[in-house]
Amino acid sequence: MPTAVEMQKQKDRALQVIKTYERLSGDRGNWESHWQEIAQRIWPNQSHLFTSNGILTAQGEKRTEYLFDSTASLSLNKFGAILDSLLTPMNQIWHKLAPTDPYLLKDRETVLWFEDLNRLLFKQRYAPMSNFISQNQLVYKMLGAYGSGCNFIDDLRVAGNRKDGLRYRSCHLSEIFFQENHQGIVDSVIRRFRMTARQIMQVWAESAPAEVKNAMKEKPEQEFLILHCVQPNGEYDPKRKDDKGKAYSSHYVIIEGQAMLDESGYSVFPYAISRYEQVPGEVYGRSPAMDVLPSIKTLNEEKKTMLNQGHRAVAPVLLAHDDGVLDTFSLRPGAINYGGVNEDGKPLVHALPVGNLAVGRDMMEDERSDIKEAFLVPLFQMLEDNPQMTATEVVERVKDRGMLTAPTIGRQYSEYHGPLIEREIAILVAQKKVAPPPRALVEAKGEYRVEYESPMSRSQRAEQVSGLLRNIETCISISTQTQNPEVLDHYNWDVAIPEINDIGGVPAKWLNGADQIAAIRQQRAQAIQQQTAIQAAPGAAALSKADTAAKQVARGR
Repeated sequence: MPTAVEMQKQKDRALQVIKTYERLSGDRGNWESHWQEIAQRIWPNQSHLFTSNGILTAQGEKRTEYLFDSTASLSLNKFGAILDSLLTPMNQIWHKLAPTDPYLLKDRETVLWFEDLNRLLFKQRYAPMSNFISQNQLVYKMLGAYGSGCNFIDDLRVAGNRKDGLRYRSCHLSEIFFQENHQGIVDSVIRRFRMTARQIMQVWAESAPAEVKNAMKEKPEQEFLILHCVQPNGEYDPKRKDDKGKAYSSHYVIIEGQAMLDESGYSVFPYAISRYEQVPGEVYGRSPAMDVLPSIKTLNEEKKTMLNQGHRAVAPVLLAHDDGVLDTFSLRPGAINYGGVNEDGKPLVHALPVGNLAVGRDMMEDERSDIKEAFLVPLFQMLEDNPQMTATEVVERVKDRGMLTAPTIGRQYSEYHGPLIEREIAILVAQKKVAPPPRALVEAKGEYRVEYESPMSRSQRAEQVSGLLRNIETCISISTQTQNPEVLDHYNWDVAIPEINDIGGVPAKWLNGADQIAAIRQQRAQAIQQQTAIQAAPGAAALSKADTAAKQVARGR
């Protein structure tokens, strides 16, 4: 039971978290107004989240009645798909781990350990209960819409109990407030979310305030506002074994009652946050949707106008002379109207011109083209329509488009995937799913690097390997034609072959180590020697027999 002094300190820390939250939420009014407009235009199902603190005031309500064109919404979906296919394709190994120390790359035990760890990451990441695929896709869509995305990586919990495995949860930008350190790295996050009294009691039954306990008795589905604050720990002490001494402090605070629900810590930052494009001086990212918001708004109005004009073209406004004859004029199919023509058969009724619809369609296509370009739809369409393209063709097509994806891919690697992988490893190590590292790696302090294997980089490497192999084939051809084996002496095969294997992504476990290669070569040399001796044996026997006969003849003389 905590003392009165400890309880007061907890309350002070809870108040500090609430104060920080209020400051951060009050500083981004312009951002939320911008995000709200974007959500209304391209992601209407989320349009309420920036104005209602995430509360669903009316579930199932319509949110698309003011939208007349769906180009931006459909383009956003394709944007998420293209980022997923370029960065994290589920049917491919899109990253690998390697030691930072180049000397350890020659240590087979270390290389195999990292390879096993890499396979473990992919196995756990794509496990049925992890939720990675869906949540990762939402992060990419938030990047396209709002410019910032967030994924919370935690260990798997079932009914409040920790289980082996990983669990991912994308956090909507409306509930995430973050800060940067002096290097521009996000290291502080406050997440605002809601939980029912029943849910709170499942996790924090002992520390729940009286407001929650009372609600549990009378209205267990009543919601309360929770803050989760993660920031660098001012009392970080690597020698401490409890959670409060870890690199990042963690505080769960309930605003109602200003009470501390939980205090702990993380060795690795649990939120993986990325920005699509960042402007100097701004913490939150900017998005493709922001770049083409004028086009999105213009297209919607043009579509509305074209619908009106289309209705007028199908059911035109009629112009007629007021002579009283056409008062009973009927527009029913098959109707006969008397008096609609004059004595010469010329119609007395004319349709009002509705304007040039072709010009309107051209204007709309211009806006659609800009929107699709911003969301990388042409690249998506290119890969979808031409799945049979060679690696060379893919590289050239992307090159022709100015390498539009390069800045995006680079930022996602550094800001999103790097912290995500680091957090995953920390969880799996804590769950004792990772084998003890080799001694050589421990002595090198276990430092590692992540090598990303995007389809684009893989295509570029495939082209590189093809170029190397073409060059080798040329040299072999020259050696064969000239009957000069010295041509191939220019190659150091013990260097060239490992590099080709590495570029081609051949698993280390498929390859023999240096000791195994040496043993194989020794066995081969011994076999050659034995074969040579066997082949030389008949000649040696004949020479020996002849020598013996000669000696006998000499003695006979």
